[in-house]
Amino acid sequence: MLHIFCKSKISGLKVTKAELYYEGSITVDAKILDAAGILSGEKVEVLNVNNGARIETYPIRAKKGSGIVCLNGPAARSGNVGDRLIILCYGLLDEKEIKKARMKIIKVDERNRIKNTYIRR
Repeated sequence: MLHIFCKSKISGLKVTKAELYYEGSITVDAKILDAAGILSGEKVEVLNVNNGARIETYPIRAKKGSGIVCLNGPAARSGNVGDRLIILCYGLLDEKEIKKARMKIIKVDERNRIKNTYIRR
């Protein structure tokens, strides 16, 4: 049996931009994605703390250290500049993998700079 497991969580992200007329997705500072172990194009769930919206999309890498978090395409309708987001990324794990699995958590500050990183079971 495979289990859906939350492998990565990025919390405290602040939307810096929204581009409605774009093909879709969320653009995120590559340094943050790398720290969370999230690949460009990998399926993610984006939770908007301000309005409760939950969307599924994929990330695009922004320049490392840029602090960019941009909602693109239809995702731009799910939030506004300044809104706080949480990004979750899941993996499918088998019975052996799930016993060893740990979630990587990244917290960012007001400027979308990594504040701390830790692992949680």
